[in-house]
Amino acid sequence: MATTLEQQAPGPRSAEEERLLALRKKEIRDRWIWRLAGYVFFLLAWALVSRIVGDNLIPGPLRIARTIPELIESGRFFSSFGATLTRIGIGFGLAFLIGIVIGVLTQSRWWNGFFRDAVTISLVSPSLIWALTGLVIWGFEPQGWIFAIVMTTFAVVTVNVAEGIRALPKDLTDMSRAFGVTNWRRQRDIVFPFLAPFVFTALRFGFSVGWKVTVLTEVFSSNEGIGFEMRVASQLFRMDELFAWAISFFIFALVLEKLVLQRYERKFFRWRAEAST
Repeated sequence: MATTLEQQAPGPRSAEEERLLALRKKEIRDRWIWRLAGYVFFLLAWALVSRIVGDNLIPGPLRIARTIPELIESGRFFSSFGATLTRIGIGFGLAFLIGIVIGVLTQSRWWNGFFRDAVTISLVSPSLIWALTGLVIWGFEPQGWIFAIVMTTFAVVTVNVAEGIRALPKDLTDMSRAFGVTNWRRQRDIVFPFLAPFVFTALRFGFSVGWKVTVLTEVFSSNEGIGFEMRVASQLFRMDELFAWAISFFIFALVLEKLVLQRYERKFFRWRAEAST
């Protein structure tokens, strides 16, 4: 038993390991210091501009900090966020699936030529065009914002997946064909694992675009949601509420990026760190 415990006990770190550990801690500490310094600078600049321009036109940070709890207590905060998240969940979910399918189909030069111009048009078209088109055709019906979100975001997903297809090593696909690997197995064991980083990139950028389009469509063609609340606040010149909705929008986006997307990305690609050690 004593021998087993002695074997399991970690030995003392070498001088090089201690040096690398100290450098790593310093790097993390410096990163957080500069990040916090950025937030402090932004808040001070915001407070200064608010004082110069006027608190009624540009509410300061303290006023917004009081307004957000008031929105939460009124019940409008969570109901509006829930409506917006439902829209983006449905709209971007469809756009993501469509973009993945089209991106994978671009392995064929025929499908690549078939979808190329449609993807290009979606990329260069302002999202306002699709939002207004959905409003004219469907009015306040759900089909309007689903149409706008899909037409604006599917191309972002498609382009990222198609770039992954073009980066796929040709030797791997040629070898799989030489050994008689079926097309489905080649897609499952070679193509899809290789595309994983590109899919995460498509998810991140596609969701960010879809989130913006969702709020934009709510401004024009909705009677609920964050965009609707921002429109009402601007019409009534309630600048504190307008800024409160915008800041909550930013906070949610940061939380989603840092605590959800980055977390699952690190978890999914954990094998890279293990393989490099």
